Amino acid sequence: MREEEKKQSSQKFFKKRWVFPAIYLASAAIIITGILWYQSAGNDVADDSEDFGFEENATDKQFDNPAVEVNRSLENFVMPVKNPENAVIEKQFYDENASAEEQEAALVVYNNQYQPNQGIDISNEGKDFNVLAAMSGKVTKVQDDALLGNIIEIEHAEGIVTRYQSVKDFNVAVGDSVEQGQEIAKAGTSQLNEKAGTHVHFEIRKDNVAVNPLEYMNKSLASLKEANVEDEKKLDEGTASEKAEDPAAEGETSSTPEASEEEAAEQGEGQDEAAEEQPAEDKATDEQSSTESEADQENPTSGEEPKEQKEQE
Repeated sequence: MREEEKKQSSQKFFKKRWVFPAIYLASAAIIITGILWYQSAGNDVADDSEDFGFEENATDKQFDNPAVEVNRSLENFVMPVKNPENAVIEKQFYDENASAEEQEAALVVYNNQYQPNQGIDISNEGKDFNVLAAMSGKVTKVQDDALLGNIIEIEHAEGIVTRYQSVKDFNVAVGDSVEQGQEIAKAGTSQLNEKAGTHVHFEIRKDNVAVNPLEYMNKSLASLKEANVEDEKKLDEGTASEKAEDPAAEGETSSTPEASEEEAAEQGEGQDEAAEEQPAEDKATDEQSSTESEADQENPTSGEEPKEQKEQE
């Protein structure tokens, strides 16, 4: 009887509507709990792997720097000043294709020596101004130099740098990464170009060959990479130096009048000595002729003796 009562009570239990849904929900809860536990266990293993030096996203980090290079290549060269419209170019770049007057104006004179200007000298009408990075890059040189007025170099790609001379109050150091338009220093003066006053000497170089900065303003880094600077390098080493010597030659000629006066004086003295020697020679000749005439007078019959001898025969 008791067993039959148990069977009946169990049958009545399963006949209730909420029994099976409750079983399904409990099973689902158990399964979800197992999944969450498995995921948490997997995260713990990943953390342990990082502790041992394994990086899951190491390949993604390798592409961070190339992304920066791509952004840099999209930039264009700009003037290293805040307001380019107020900038005054005191001395232009020495261009082989320029006229003779422009080339002469682009020569830098220091200590009686002439050198082609390898960049452009920018001023702000004698006022102080900040020097900005012409393009994003990495600082490779910060150097004190009294003659050139201190130097900052920024590398933008392999072999391509911008150089800033005649600067002071450095705001960057070697190894710093700078953005385009970032203040790197203030304009200063240099012994090499004292006439320019407060200015910055700006250069763009590829493979250590200076190019005309004005030709690459508002142009991308790729345009300079494609440029062929071998011809410009030959010109810098060859004809540019020859033309740079022309004004020096003019300087030499301007100093020759004193030398020519000395030469003229020496020539005058030589002529005077020759003039003094000439009368002495004439006098000696006259004396010799006079002695001969006296000898003739003393022996007047010397010429007649042969005639008398002949008549006697």
